[in-house]
Amino acid sequence: MPDFKDILGHEEIISHLQNAIRLQKISHAYIFDGEEGAGKKLLAHTFAQTLQCEKQGITPCKSCRSCKQTVSGNQPDIIFVEHRSPSSIGVEDIREQLCGDIQIRPYSSPYKIYIIDEAEKMTVQAQNALLKTIEEPPSYGVILLLTTNSESFLPTILSRCVTLKLRPVQDSLIRKYLMEELRVPDYQADLCTAFARGNVGRARMLALSEHFGELKDHAVHLVRHIGDMELWEITEAIRKVTDYKADINDYLDLLVLWYRDVLLFKATRQVDGLVFSEEINYISFQASRISYEGLEQIIEAMEKAKVRLRANVNFELTMELLLMTIKEN
Repeated sequence: MPDFKDILGHEEIISHLQNAIRLQKISHAYIFDGEEGAGKKLLAHTFAQTLQCEKQGITPCKSCRSCKQTVSGNQPDIIFVEHRSPSSIGVEDIREQLCGDIQIRPYSSPYKIYIIDEAEKMTVQAQNALLKTIEEPPSYGVILLLTTNSESFLPTILSRCVTLKLRPVQDSLIRKYLMEELRVPDYQADLCTAFARGNVGRARMLALSEHFGELKDHAVHLVRHIGDMELWEITEAIRKVTDYKADINDYLDLLVLWYRDVLLFKATRQVDGLVFSEEINYISFQASRISYEGLEQIIEAMEKAKVRLRANVNFELTMELLLMTIKEN
């Protein structure tokens, strides 16, 4: 398990947690709020491991018995609250695994730490049960709520927790991580970084995903050649895009990134900063052929396509309108 210093970004949150440990001012309840893949679990697990570390520093020593138990998933005083239903965390889940259990003192550690992942799934009844514990917690109790949406919590829960909002990580840090740790080539790192929008977990997933590579290759082939395609070829392309229907937002985002590259190169004539820099020959050619107005119309058409698909407009019709707009410009 990584140390705090191994975590990309989130410097303010790490500083807050380490200061709380240093000053021995640990809150009884924290909310880690951020999108899927942002690093909530990593921060919460590292915080929990540090709190239970026998060396009592501001970072886990990784060598004491407690640290080794945490890494192996056997630390008895770090409890992961599970839920029976995939769609909700019910009142019985909270009562049985947390409210009742927290009254028993820690087995071997200074704290008893409860980690609730997907905490936004707690029902109102479950939140009310949790609230009673948060209002009168035992001195050793620490509750970590991991969520993609803290606004789903009752105001009374929010007012009694320290909320830590995870912000996007700098692109330069993500790109460096992909290239140095995952050995991803620079052009692929650029694309995954741009696509991830500051989300390290998403960048890592994209870099290791063969499916995303296939999606990217099809999208790039389409935009390279769409200007020369006959109508039957566009119809065939739409049929192929249907295979990626479940990932259509990612597919459209790839198209948007391509035409933004064309627009950027047309304006600056600079390769630096292009997501698809390895495709510079095609990008340069399109930048010389498509007007600024045409590029704006293409990018606007892709945003309209996203809106139509969210509104359940016919998939094939939506894609046909989009591809014809791209071809016309």
